[in-house]
Amino acid sequence: MLNKKSVDDLNVKGRRVLVRCDFNVPLQNGEITDETRIVAALPTIKKLMNDGAKVILCSHLGKVKNGPNEGESLAPVAARLSEKLGKDVVFVADYNVTGEAATAAVAAMNEGDVVLLQNTRFRGKEETKNGEEFSKELADLADDYVCDAFGSSHRAHASVAGVTKFITEKGGSNAVGYLMQKEIDYLGNAVNNPVRPFAAILGGSKVSSKIAVINNLLDKVDILIIGGGMAYTFAKAQGKEIGKSLVEDDYLEYAKEMIAKAADKGVKFLLPIDTVVTKEFANDAPSRVVEGSMEADEMGLDIGPKTGELFASAIKEAKTVVWNGPMGVFEMPNFAHGTVAVASALAEIEGTTIIGGGDSAAAVNQLGFGDKMSHISTGGGASLEFLEGKDLPGVSAADDKQ
Repeated sequence: MLNKKSVDDLNVKGRRVLVRCDFNVPLQNGEITDETRIVAALPTIKKLMNDGAKVILCSHLGKVKNGPNEGESLAPVAARLSEKLGKDVVFVADYNVTGEAATAAVAAMNEGDVVLLQNTRFRGKEETKNGEEFSKELADLADDYVCDAFGSSHRAHASVAGVTKFITEKGGSNAVGYLMQKEIDYLGNAVNNPVRPFAAILGGSKVSSKIAVINNLLDKVDILIIGGGMAYTFAKAQGKEIGKSLVEDDYLEYAKEMIAKAADKGVKFLLPIDTVVTKEFANDAPSRVVEGSMEADEMGLDIGPKTGELFASAIKEAKTVVWNGPMGVFEMPNFAHGTVAVASALAEIEGTTIIGGGDSAAAVNQLGFGDKMSHISTGGGASLEFLEGKDLPGVSAADDKQ
């Protein structure tokens, strides 16, 4: 198991602690429309404040394609954080992120104070290409570093990975926050040390984006379930007519290999046995349920009711389930039934249920099943890479426990 130093292992009284958070929140007209990520960061921030640290927060926001701009400033986050913490969070609005304004703000801090730096992506490629200079400037502001941004931990950026080298050089500690710790514990244990039977449910549109995940999980799971758009590539590989359904012809051989690998490993490998098809990509388009082959002008937009039952009964006995990717076009209510069926089945399970971020997390929350799941990952891309068995830069960069 990944034995990383956490905030609980640090003695931070009077020390400046730089915390990389994930404050990449959705904004509309300068207003935050979903504060989930801010709320998720609070336990780590409060712990450090209560222990007498000088807490310096940093994060990216948006993609920042056209250079620094007010629309992607972290100012609204500072305001919301101040409300949540019941304490004025000092915001350094300087687009340079680590310039004189930041240095002065940090110098003026008392124990328990909180400063938020400007959007790290305002430094462009210095951030995204893990620039040495920007990494060092971030480290110069602090004595210790805490990464609590799981959603960014798969990116080797200056504020995620580069900064840790310079913190180490000055004798400081690099640790993970509570949010990161939870992700490592749930996803790491599920993949490396699951309570069995262990089932994985993979959906979403493309096989290509989940190849490495399927390959890695086939060595670890007892049951692998495939739904969503990627199931049609498997169906075509088995010789079924899939009409105008989504397909990746380059991956037909790969699909055959995976079916063979599952058989070889004794893994129960489940694919849809019926499909909801329609002739146009629209919520109110007339649809029908098909078992077997569909017509040339039809496309599958959801798993059928029999498949929903098959998948639900397969995971009933599971003690650990990881789910990543919806079963159909769940944004359209008429084609969300398969995703609802799987979410409902997961909500009933006694064991550990882990939702792998992205669309699956959105689906579970929208359907009101969020509180029934053991863990909903905060990182779509990061949780996928974790399930692939990759090392995440933001996790690797943290110090190991002694």
